[in-house]
Amino acid sequence: MNTEITGILLMYALVVLLAIPLGRYIGKIFTKEKTFLDGLFDPIDKLFYRISGIDPNSEMNWKQHLSALLTINVVWFLISMFVLTNMSWLPLNPDNNPSMSGDLAFNTAVSFVTNTNLQHYSGESGLSYLGQLTLMLWQFISAGCGIAIAGMVFLAMKERTADKLGNFYFLFIRTCTRVLFPIAVVVASLLAFNGTPMTFEGKDPITTLQGDKVEVSRGPVAGFVAIKQLGTNGGGFFGPNSAHPLENPNYFTNIVETVSIMLIPIAMVFAMGYVLRRKKLAWTIFGVMTVGFLLLLTPTVINEINGNPAIEKMGIAQDFGSMEGKEVRFGPAASAYWAINTTVTSNGSVNAMHDSLTPLSGMNTMLGMMVNAFYGGVGVGFLNFYIFIILAVFISGLMVGRTPEFLGKKIEAREMKIAMIIALLHPFLILVGTAISSYMVAHNPDEYGSWLNNPGFHGFSEMLYEFTSSSANNGSGFEGLADNNPFWNIACGIVMLMARYLPIIGPVAIAGSLAAKKYIPESAGTLKTDTATFGLMVFAVIAIVAALSFFPALALGPIAEYFSL
Repeated sequence: MNTEITGILLMYALVVLLAIPLGRYIGKIFTKEKTFLDGLFDPIDKLFYRISGIDPNSEMNWKQHLSALLTINVVWFLISMFVLTNMSWLPLNPDNNPSMSGDLAFNTAVSFVTNTNLQHYSGESGLSYLGQLTLMLWQFISAGCGIAIAGMVFLAMKERTADKLGNFYFLFIRTCTRVLFPIAVVVASLLAFNGTPMTFEGKDPITTLQGDKVEVSRGPVAGFVAIKQLGTNGGGFFGPNSAHPLENPNYFTNIVETVSIMLIPIAMVFAMGYVLRRKKLAWTIFGVMTVGFLLLLTPTVINEINGNPAIEKMGIAQDFGSMEGKEVRFGPAASAYWAINTTVTSNGSVNAMHDSLTPLSGMNTMLGMMVNAFYGGVGVGFLNFYIFIILAVFISGLMVGRTPEFLGKKIEAREMKIAMIIALLHPFLILVGTAISSYMVAHNPDEYGSWLNNPGFHGFSEMLYEFTSSSANNGSGFEGLADNNPFWNIACGIVMLMARYLPIIGPVAIAGSLAAKKYIPESAGTLKTDTATFGLMVFAVIAIVAALSFFPALALGPIAEYFSL
């Protein structure tokens, strides 16, 4: 077990050491400074601008940024729907996989365009290679959109008084060519050299030692997995995701993928500090996020190492911890670490089955998504945290009798109304969706009871987890839930749409509103936002909102299951 804990410490130290210089690099991209990759990618960028007719030097206000983001997302959604519903006759389908039904294609297209990557299908049997490549492209695009819109918010926070806040297409293309693509090439190469397939050939027929003939699915897996992790997308090429030995062959690839999950979300915090020239504020935000992360991680690792108490009562030894639903090549500690990594970010990939986690570990994965601000997704993770900053500044200002100000701008009624609506939207989508599905199961068990492979408290947790994952744009699941049916496909699709774009629109509107206001120089009466005291206040706001919103639902699910063991 000491070796497993050492592995966790190594992975976390590695990601922080890489994220700090990467954040500085991303900050340079946002501020149009020269980078070492400009000579290679400037001609490619100019080609994109020439083909699309975009002027990258044309400044946009916050409304134009949102308009550009939403417009291209609609176009990508329609392209996805066409490909997914016509895969059977389109090219690159060596295994002759069928097209998707309308409701499943709707769910899948929404899922990948919104960076959620919730999968109600199994990739090796549900998609052609063209379908996989289309979704892989959206994993670049959706991540690029999130980073670009966060870059706009950073620029809005930086300017003293400004209406024009950079160009969305400029930020988006530079993010894709200079951040996502080159790092994805490195990660994909590491995976390919360690046993992850990268081919366009169909299933490989093999004969086992027992003489059985089986067909092993393969495809362009290494490239797909690299961007699924780096973009906090999480969509797996195969059904078992990174628990599959071809997606994640060994402990080294497990380290590479785990580091990739949190690399850019953490780097974005330091990118903000670079753009604003406020390193202390960046470290304060990073500190709050890290405290929350560790409070979820520590008990989860302990729970999984100690094993399941119900099995212990049966007199069965658990020398290696709770191994149900986990891969022997990783063990319970690395699986628990991945589970919290993937749910405090909007990644959602798995290297073990979350449905098999001990009850309180399952609760912690849900809490990571319910808070949705401890590191979070690429770009949008900071936007969620930004809402909590606004709330904390306003509350702190009222408590000490000072005018609520953040970075020299007054926070007034308009900003607070938007912040409160966005803060309440997340629990609203989760709890209303769970309530509706629970009602349907309870009042018509003959028709809807088949959704749940596990009745009682755990069955409730499966439904709560599904809507939590959809609303957090995460995509992982308690896979005991039978979710490939019209209700779950459509309901989760609607939740994913609302939970992706409204939490982007709100922070962008706040940032644009504050950027246009008159700058007020700091004085002795200004509330300092880069101190440990303010960090504690932000954490308290997050904890109170999460507790008030979600404790009753958690008490009905994982907490009740824990006490029933």
